[in-house]
Amino acid sequence: MSWAHARLVSYGFLLGTAGVKALTSPEAKTVYTHATAAVMRGVDGAMALYAKAKEECEDIAADAKVLNEEREERLALETIEDAVETEVKVEKKPAAKKPAAKKPAAKKTTAKKADK
Repeated sequence: MSWAHARLVSYGFLLGTAGVKALTSPEAKTVYTHATAAVMRGVDGAMALYAKAKEECEDIAADAKVLNEEREERLALETIEDAVETEVKVEKKPAAKKPAAKKPAAKKTTAKKADK
């Protein structure tokens, strides 16, 4: 192992020790606390936005359901009206006369003249 490697290892150890002391200092804890509070406010805002969007979607779904029910009722009424109109037309239509049966046409026979 060369001296360069040994120096790098020692610098890393010193930096790590200083980093741990910096991360555990009261100033750092204050920064962490403020950052955590900001994240919590963001989460609360996101949840409020989610709740509002969910309510809007539920309203839209309820309106769509009402529209579909009204459409089904209208189609059912139209079907009933069509059936009644068809029934009235059938009752008013006079009975059709059956065409007289055609008599089969008489066969024409032709006499062949015999040449003698």
